[in-house]
Amino acid sequence: MLVAIVATFIVGYACIALEHPLKINKTATALLLGVLVWTLYAFAHESFAGLLPEGETWTNALTHHLGSTAEIVFFLLGAMTIVTLVDQYQGFSIITDRIKTRNKRKLLWSLSIITFFLSAVLDNMTTAIVMVALLRKLIPTQKDRWVYAGMVILAANAGGAWSPIGDVTTIMLWIAGQVTTVNIMVKTFIASFVCMVVPIVIICATPAMKGDFGEVAHVDGGIRIDKRFQNLIFFVGIGLLIFVPIFKTITHLPPYLGMLFGVAVLWVLTEILSRKHSKEEMKMPTAMETLTVIDTPSILFFLGILMAVACLETCGALGILSKSLNDTFMGIHAGDEPIGFFIIDLLIGVISSVVDNVPLVAASMGMYPITGDEVMFATNHPFWEFLAYCAGTGGSLLIIGSAAGVAVMGMEKIDFIWYLKNISWLALAGYIAGAIVFILMDVTLFENIAWLRDLA
Repeated sequence: MLVAIVATFIVGYACIALEHPLKINKTATALLLGVLVWTLYAFAHESFAGLLPEGETWTNALTHHLGSTAEIVFFLLGAMTIVTLVDQYQGFSIITDRIKTRNKRKLLWSLSIITFFLSAVLDNMTTAIVMVALLRKLIPTQKDRWVYAGMVILAANAGGAWSPIGDVTTIMLWIAGQVTTVNIMVKTFIASFVCMVVPIVIICATPAMKGDFGEVAHVDGGIRIDKRFQNLIFFVGIGLLIFVPIFKTITHLPPYLGMLFGVAVLWVLTEILSRKHSKEEMKMPTAMETLTVIDTPSILFFLGILMAVACLETCGALGILSKSLNDTFMGIHAGDEPIGFFIIDLLIGVISSVVDNVPLVAASMGMYPITGDEVMFATNHPFWEFLAYCAGTGGSLLIIGSAAGVAVMGMEKIDFIWYLKNISWLALAGYIAGAIVFILMDVTLFENIAWLRDLA
């Protein structure tokens, strides 16, 4: 039955990739895939019983995965609501009015660098949603906007990889103690920055990036928002997004609760503004109206694909994959130095573009405990730091390989095959370049600058 589950996943994944030729929406395929693999698992659950923790049933496992997936879904729903509400209040004009350049290359550099650092403060998915909202104000044609949206995905994932709160996998490693705050930032920042810069340098050398953009026709639907309300909603909305990691650090509650708190605060604020200041020529939007225009299919796509991957984890497919990587590569040495773990991390990054990086990283954490009698990779070992880089940036290789990619795909309706042809090879170039930089730094720079290790 394991073979049947894996085969169903592969067929479903192929149908998602071929959405446009098949003319079947990817959300329908993802939901069907999620249901089918769990149905197959239910019919043969007794054969997988030994893979579950003692005392846990397969229905409990399903409920657990649904809870984990729901956290991401509600986080996405909250982030999209806040960003859309800020957009409806024309709040992003505060930024777009200050971006004067229409030069394609300068604009790409500016937006990518903003995305890179903003992703480290927020997270890659939220940052991607914010930046796509900005792109719609700055890039006039869909064809050009898709290119910039692809680069936003690369920059957001690269920016999230070097920050302990920028990507869900880095958060996992940070909270569990595999990495420490200063160390992960110092060891992965340059590699992550190179991962972003290399694709930009390559694409800026193409003829398509020459020249300037025309002006974007701004459509406000006839609604005029007073400047003071634009500023208020923009700063409150962005402040609430930034507050989410702070909320998590203070309360130790899941990030989606902080995001829902932000939605609630903004909802109350916009209700008050709408009641007191709405006029015929200046109607103030509310969160209630915003929820009717949220991209629900993208949220349901997340639900379907994440539940399908959760089934692969529960039936042991991802565990088999992790063990296979370990058995094949862990014994490789260069002289007396083990280098097999670099290969394992690189492959985990590539695989994470197909399946969710969270269960892959979780499997690695379980395979190599940092406490006990058999510690192979202690806290701040290069294995964990390189894993954070690879798992964080490897998802950029395919558009549905990361939360940021899926969010952008839904918002801009980017075709899977288009991304594969136009962006994936750039993402691979950046991924490999950053990996080379990390490895060279690990065996040279940090071996010779002891005070950096002492600081970390």
